[in-house]
Amino acid sequence: MSNLINVDVEKCTGCGLCVKVCPFGAVSIVDGKASIGPGCTLCGSCVKACPVGAISISRGELKPVDLSEYKGVWVVAEQIDGRIRNVTLELLGAGRRLADKLGEELYAVLIGYKVRELADVLAEYGADKILVADHKLLERYNTDGYAAVLYDMISNYKPSIVLLGATMNGRDLAPRVAARLKTGLTADCTGLDINDAGQLVQTRPAFGGNVMATILCPRTRPQMATVRPRVMKMPKPEPGRTAEIIDYPVKIAASDIRTKILEVVREVHEAAANIEEADIIVSAGRGIGSKENLSLIRELADVLHAAVGGSRAIVDLGWLPHHQQVGQTGKTVAPKLYIAIGISGAIQHLVGMQTSETIVAINKDPEAPIFDVADFGIVGDLFQIVPALTQQLREALKQK
Repeated sequence: MSNLINVDVEKCTGCGLCVKVCPFGAVSIVDGKASIGPGCTLCGSCVKACPVGAISISRGELKPVDLSEYKGVWVVAEQIDGRIRNVTLELLGAGRRLADKLGEELYAVLIGYKVRELADVLAEYGADKILVADHKLLERYNTDGYAAVLYDMISNYKPSIVLLGATMNGRDLAPRVAARLKTGLTADCTGLDINDAGQLVQTRPAFGGNVMATILCPRTRPQMATVRPRVMKMPKPEPGRTAEIIDYPVKIAASDIRTKILEVVREVHEAAANIEEADIIVSAGRGIGSKENLSLIRELADVLHAAVGGSRAIVDLGWLPHHQQVGQTGKTVAPKLYIAIGISGAIQHLVGMQTSETIVAINKDPEAPIFDVADFGIVGDLFQIVPALTQQLREALKQK
């Protein structure tokens, strides 16, 4: 299936309407004619807007797929340093419910090197069968190797549903595999279900979180989705539960992998707490005034044994590294407690944290949008409130 967008330069008048309606900024006027850039998603907005019909999209034919050949629910496990990530366990709980509704088996897919011993954990959290792809070249996540192996596994087994965590690795891997399979992919899901037709119902925020979209993949398989960490309830493990373990033959060579990891650098303080898996996050915005004032945030986080996060504004300023950014272009988090300090609450930030169990906002502006999603709001000077709060918590915790 191949899709192409074309501009008929003989018809194009250079009116610029296509530039105005493009939601991705992919259209420009070059030498008086419309030009489509690489950011085009083939949404068709420019085609509808063109008054002279100069822009067209030729869409390739979708080959029919025998949907009955696809069975089973897959969860692609994510492991790091010999530990299964929490999002995988959450997905196993969701996958178990989906598989039971369909009357099918739940598979866990474990890719890495010397990871077979982790299969017991996946079994205890609900997997019926575990596919293990173990190879030295897969010791650390790399796009080429993991994509090739997962594509091969799916092509051979033909699962109906494939779920991955919407983590840094999952967001990289899922679209590459989906593109090779020529199937659909719904990113950053917050809800999954099965409808009466046996299709996967995928729910995700759209338009900056203002709308919840329900998405189906009726014509192709597998149905693929990435799911945000901490939005699915983690099931209780069943100690002693077993599953069939299948060793999958890995057919890759070093020449298949275009990149090589030379060194892994770990930052000592903030990186020690992964904000995607933290129960408590103390997050800072531009309202803290300067990078030096992050010390107030860190002191509060230390008392609460919390992770430190931040808005895009302070990450862009270089006050925090990108892996601590919360929001649409950063990490999606859903901790038990999220404390937003000096964060106004732009919609791009709210999308990344509004599913937190309890949200506390501290801001001097009573009209700040962050208060619309906060469970508790404190209006005032953060430079007075945060030190006082830190001291009160320190004293309260000492008494326990």
